[in-house]
Amino acid sequence: MRLPGWSWPAPRRRRWLGWLGAGLALALVAGGMTLRAPAAVGAQSDPADAYRTATPIKHLVVIFQENVSFDHYFATYPYAQNPKGEPAFVAAPGTPNVNGLNGPLLQANPNAAKPFRLDRSQAVTCDMNHGYTAEQKAVDGGLMDRFVQETGARYDQCDPNLVMGYYDGNTVTALWNYAQHFAMNDNSFSTTFGPSTPGALNLIAGTTHGTVPAEVYGKVANGTIFSDLDPTYDDASQGTTVALTGKNVGDLLNAKGVTWGWFEGGFRPTGRTADGKAITGSAHKNIAGAQVTDYIPHHEPFQYFQSTANPHHLPPSSVARIGYTDQANHQYDLSDFWAAAESGHLPAVSFLKAPAYQDGHAAYSDPLDEQAFLVDTINRLERLPEWRSTAVIIAYDDSDGWYDHVVPPIVSPSNDPAWDALAGPGNCGTPKPGAYLDRCGYGPRQPFLVISPWAKRNFVDHTLTDQASILRFIEDNWSLGRIGDQSMDAVAGSILNMFDFSHGPSNAPLFLDPATGEPTGRR
Repeated sequence: MRLPGWSWPAPRRRRWLGWLGAGLALALVAGGMTLRAPAAVGAQSDPADAYRTATPIKHLVVIFQENVSFDHYFATYPYAQNPKGEPAFVAAPGTPNVNGLNGPLLQANPNAAKPFRLDRSQAVTCDMNHGYTAEQKAVDGGLMDRFVQETGARYDQCDPNLVMGYYDGNTVTALWNYAQHFAMNDNSFSTTFGPSTPGALNLIAGTTHGTVPAEVYGKVANGTIFSDLDPTYDDASQGTTVALTGKNVGDLLNAKGVTWGWFEGGFRPTGRTADGKAITGSAHKNIAGAQVTDYIPHHEPFQYFQSTANPHHLPPSSVARIGYTDQANHQYDLSDFWAAAESGHLPAVSFLKAPAYQDGHAAYSDPLDEQAFLVDTINRLERLPEWRSTAVIIAYDDSDGWYDHVVPPIVSPSNDPAWDALAGPGNCGTPKPGAYLDRCGYGPRQPFLVISPWAKRNFVDHTLTDQASILRFIEDNWSLGRIGDQSMDAVAGSILNMFDFSHGPSNAPLFLDPATGEPTGRR
């Protein structure tokens, strides 16, 4: 029987030593040192235990979803309306409030329309305008009052006022329950403004600079990508493509020999062209009955870098080699993740990308299809022996332009007269000489949750963080060093306050119903 590397034997002495080790690990984090957790006596070690880590977290699973602002999912948390016929949510006593929409913002909002609740029957909505410049204009120099005009829906005859809509715990029930039992952050932002591609690149590299080509009108300027373009190193890409030079976290993990992978729904080819190129044709229907192709190339950030790309979508040479460098080059189908995880080969660092119909993106996905993916994934992870040394992060690539009332702080200034507009034409603060432009940020606020036996319970963290904070945690936990070259990992806030390493893992698994998001009471 396989046991996690960080185990908790029955005898009290061993239990006490384990707790002491966890507390020591936290102390060593502060001192810049690392500690390897002991394996269970007489048990087969978890392969990930071979890597020295700064915390008891030996497995990190990042579930990277699509296009949600914080207020869009957590505006009234922890208070749900609980109408008849919808899953109920009642907060536990002592649940902390979040920086959400209070009474004045609900009733006297400065935007052209008031925020309003969306119910489960309205789960499928139009897409909002989530362009780099449009999102800056919505901020309007900090007034946060132009969402309807700038990022409101513009497609399929949709009402621009929809941008002010939000869900509560009767629709995004699972996420609210995870927040109740684990930790969430209400002060986490996109690293920069803009849509999916910049968000995905900021997750793995902390930068969107270093593009080839250096200019694509409306997409790339000054060697920086600020919109969506497919990756050069991907058979599934279409139209104009772009590549990124420089390093990403995969390069850092490879240099240390740490196992890792990006696992995306629909990555496995359904066929090949006459010249051997991959065809990614798998698709599913969302709850509205629309057929949605599973794989979206510009959501796969490692395919922009030649060093970490798998252009032909080649499979791993074996299940045992998943996480190691072989012909797949760490880029996999989502099914490969479960083949590895359920056979004792869970990589140390895993990025999971849902098939498109379940990734949460408005228009082709929705909160209910997304909930099914999140719950199925987390329920399954919680049943693994490695769960005791695992942390799951749920984060998002961009806000979709949905309304959020919090003014993003300017951490990465830019003054491109063609595309920056945060506080007027060409104005997103004053960049330092030599700073890369078109990386205006932070962008909009987004949900951020940590689900782990080591997560603080029913806790809301207010630490300023961004997408690159995940990158920084990986770098620090596995002692990888920094990306360099103006990567935002150097200034990203820490997520350590969402964990409690002072004693043993105290958070029990939470099993939810994927259809309702409510606790099931069983494994």
